Amino acid sequence: MNPTDWQDALGALRGTLPQDTQTEPETVQTEQKSNSATRLDIILEKKGRAGKQATIICGFPADMPQEDIAALAARLKSSLGTGGSARGGEILIQGDRRADLGKLLEAAGFKSRII
Repeated sequence: MNPTDWQDALGALRGTLPQDTQTEPETVQTEQKSNSATRLDIILEKKGRAGKQATIICGFPADMPQEDIAALAARLKSSLGTGGSARGGEILIQGDRRADLGKLLEAAGFKSRII
């Protein structure tokens, strides 16, 4: 079997396809939502972690992409010099860093409350 057979077959079908009348792709206008309308909860958690403390940031809007949450988590972790992760719409930071996270989130434009 010749490796270009499938390419030839697809090329033969090109003439049967309707012509594209649109010359430029549509530009989608995305609204840049303000982070100040979002209030995040900062929670200290010790259960199920062998006595180790973890600070959880939750309350992100449902329409906020997971990539943005992961990028925010990376910035917070590097600023604090600690470990953590971003999963399921939440950010986990190792240790009790509630006060520090409140200041960093405020600088990033988020409202937050410590629970």
